[in-house]
Amino acid sequence: MTLRQKLLLVALCTLALPVAGWLYVRQMETLLREGQAQALTASARAMARSLVVTDAPLPPAGPVWYVQQAANPITIDGYADDWAPLTPWSQPLDKRGKLLLARDADWLYLYAEVRSTQRTRADTDDPNALRADHLVLSLGKGEQSRRYLLASAAPGSVTARPLDPPVDGLPAMVTAQWQEDGSGYHVELRVPRTASLDALGLAVYDANSGADPAAVQSRPLVTYSSQLSHELGQLALDGVQARVLSPQGWLLAQTGHLATPATGPGDQPGWFASLVYRSLLANQVEDAELWTQDVPRLDVAEVREASEGKPATLWRQGEARGSVVLAAAVPVERDGQVRGVLLLEQASRAVPLLANRALLGLLLTSFGVLLVAGAILLIFATRLSIRLGRLRDAAERAQLNDGRLDGPFPMTGAEDEIGDLARSFERLFEVVGGYTDYLRTLASKLSHELNTPLAIVKSSLDNLEHTLQSHQAMPPDAQPYLSRARDGVARLGMLVRAMSEASRMERAIAAAEPEDVDLVAVVRGCSDAYRPLAGTRSLETVLPDGPMTMHCAPEVIAQALDKLFDNALSFTPEHGWLRLTLRQLDDGAEIELANQGPPLPAAMQGRLFDSLVSLRDKATPGDAPHLGLGLYVVRLVAERHGGVAMARNLEDASGVAFTLQLRGMPRQRL
Repeated sequence: MTLRQKLLLVALCTLALPVAGWLYVRQMETLLREGQAQALTASARAMARSLVVTDAPLPPAGPVWYVQQAANPITIDGYADDWAPLTPWSQPLDKRGKLLLARDADWLYLYAEVRSTQRTRADTDDPNALRADHLVLSLGKGEQSRRYLLASAAPGSVTARPLDPPVDGLPAMVTAQWQEDGSGYHVELRVPRTASLDALGLAVYDANSGADPAAVQSRPLVTYSSQLSHELGQLALDGVQARVLSPQGWLLAQTGHLATPATGPGDQPGWFASLVYRSLLANQVEDAELWTQDVPRLDVAEVREASEGKPATLWRQGEARGSVVLAAAVPVERDGQVRGVLLLEQASRAVPLLANRALLGLLLTSFGVLLVAGAILLIFATRLSIRLGRLRDAAERAQLNDGRLDGPFPMTGAEDEIGDLARSFERLFEVVGGYTDYLRTLASKLSHELNTPLAIVKSSLDNLEHTLQSHQAMPPDAQPYLSRARDGVARLGMLVRAMSEASRMERAIAAAEPEDVDLVAVVRGCSDAYRPLAGTRSLETVLPDGPMTMHCAPEVIAQALDKLFDNALSFTPEHGWLRLTLRQLDDGAEIELANQGPPLPAAMQGRLFDSLVSLRDKATPGDAPHLGLGLYVVRLVAERHGGVAMARNLEDASGVAFTLQLRGMPRQRL
């Protein structure tokens, strides 16, 4: 991973800022909700106490029968077709049936459905009717009630038989319709509203149950109350929808409507803002389907919780886009008993708008900070990478120039850690450069210092031999030792002359005058001169088709080629091959001389172009030592032309190739 990538990864850590801000906005939104919920709950409690104090008509405690408003005219025929709109809110009747109650301006309607696959049939006037399957209907008014027996041996009209004495105000006779199918039987009847019934009971008797055939449990009748709605409307707040429900969730009164506060053009949230609020902020917004329907019963968890004496709140989606609705349900208690549930609903855009604005501002600020921090870190990483790259390039240039610095070392004046590193590199390379310069001039110094001692030793050997011969006193065994001493002195003299020659070549190459020449002509001329020297070896020359002009010193280039050819010729076997190639490069030229022969030792490939290094035998015929200055001259020529000398083994291991890369010499100003 690069330095820029690492710093970019560090910059991504600033993403913790918007995440933390998002959590803060969510906490703020939760606090706003809690505050609004507490305020609406307090208002609901106050309204509930007011309903109790004003003695509003609340339902009695305990189970009740709810009477719905008839949606359409009902015909007494024993079939449920007319009851279809009311069927979803049927009330359970014992464990085997269901009951529907409805009213209009004149009648109270009853429809009972009982599931029974095996029946004992008898008509109402049959003495055994109480021992057969039947229904017991109880009608109540105030403290008085009267029971009626409903039974039939076949479908059709049924007249109920009273089981109790007559009661003023209660009907003396009740007529019903009895219908049957494979699943059970259905009973439909009606009672005039002039009876002012306030309680009703209906019991299902199965002949196989063994229970009391005349027992029935009455329940109070409750319905939607206009009076309670009027009193509720006087207490309700503006913009708040209020409902009074029975503990079972039946609607008793309702007033007001949800009014979303008016907002300006800039406050109207778009679909994206609404989506952001529902997805990122609101974590408890429920679906509004159960709340928005105009239904006679609201069976939700909040109502059930309030009916147990515990206030409950709920946030749900509003009908208008970008709005939310807060619902608060509190119990209405009288005499220590829960007589109903007061439900208040209030629509609001304030919470989503505040949360969305806070989140949007936070995100914009966070991303702005993130972009700025990322840009600063990227600029810093780029600058740091460039500075480190300059250090790397300077170190590589120093290596290519045999440890000598190619110009001043960069960034040594910087005051930071990279400046300290640059100064350390500079001191290191100054020391290495000093040692390198010392080693480069060591040959000339040694050659100068060794000339006089060698002359003294040679003259002393000459005088010793002359003295011994003049006196005829030289022992026969001393002559070989004297000859070996002379040979050693001669070898040392050759070494001293070679080191002097190397120093002169360095000065000559450094003083060479450049000119614009055609390298193709230079290489072709050298190749033509080498062909007679190759003998039985084949020499192949590969040259570009056109001329190749370069500002260089052709004499020293030819000298370098001479050294390369001499080196290659000495290692090429008889009837071997040599190949001289000139190539055009983007920034110069490349001359390669390949020859057949043994591969280069891996340990020597980095030292071949040093002074006094040779891979040939220590002594050639005639005891003339090879001093290893040829490839050193090649390197000097390459460096003088801004290039480099290299050696490598051929890919097919058939020989070696020496390469001289040239980039030209700088033009001198007149």
